Amino acid sequence: MNKKAQSNGIYARYYPINRLSVHDIRQMYQVFQKYYSYTDIDTFLKDLSQKDGLILVRNRAEHRVVGFSTVRSMQMKAGALKGRGIFSGDTILEKAYWGGSAMHLAFYRYLVWQKLRHPFQPVFWMLISKGYKTYLLLANNLQRYYPHPENQDADLGRMVEDYCAELFPGYYDADRKLLDFGEQSQCLKEDVAGVSDELRRKQPKIRFFEQCNPTWQRGTELPCLGMVTTGAIFHFAFKAIRSTFKRSSRPSGVRSTQ
Repeated sequence: MNKKAQSNGIYARYYPINRLSVHDIRQMYQVFQKYYSYTDIDTFLKDLSQKDGLILVRNRAEHRVVGFSTVRSMQMKAGALKGRGIFSGDTILEKAYWGGSAMHLAFYRYLVWQKLRHPFQPVFWMLISKGYKTYLLLANNLQRYYPHPENQDADLGRMVEDYCAELFPGYYDADRKLLDFGEQSQCLKEDVAGVSDELRRKQPKIRFFEQCNPTWQRGTELPCLGMVTTGAIFHFAFKAIRSTFKRSSRPSGVRSTQ
């Protein structure tokens, strides 16, 4: 887990929560404030303290924190099905680095690492999405996930309800299948991850996300769940190899160096 994922002038690495410095946390909150409304440092720190670790993204030029994704590992059970759950919390990356794959690759390595640690248990990726970009991380990289545009894997919905009840008691709306933290809850600022008519037309999964979470702009969260299968691991490995090949094929004058 100590290898760095590199692309687009950034690198990413998993850190246990007790390895973060005060300086790291300050930089994280500065990034968070840029993109979320109704934030406060006390809520940010309380949420961070409930996580096991996070993927921390830095830029190469200054080694400054430019993004992060918090994670928590837990046991899950729904009926007779038991497994290991990996919950993704706050996830943000500065706009200048959108399109880079460093954070994604680091997080997928973390998922694979968890699968290797628990080879005889199902491993599930849990996330709550107030913007379509987070939902696409799940829908574009796992074969089995919920909610699904074609209503596949609806059985995973039971596990979604269970983890919402455990992690966010009192906030899950079973009728809308959304987490609603009320007015003036943390939400993306208006100019972040907006959904244009062109995106709706060209991207069915984005259109589906908006159908599931029509009030995302005021901060409602769409709870999701995906299964980390052997096929998903091979899919990740293919993406990592392809990303490495693309970087190595660039002219040396345009490649970033550490």
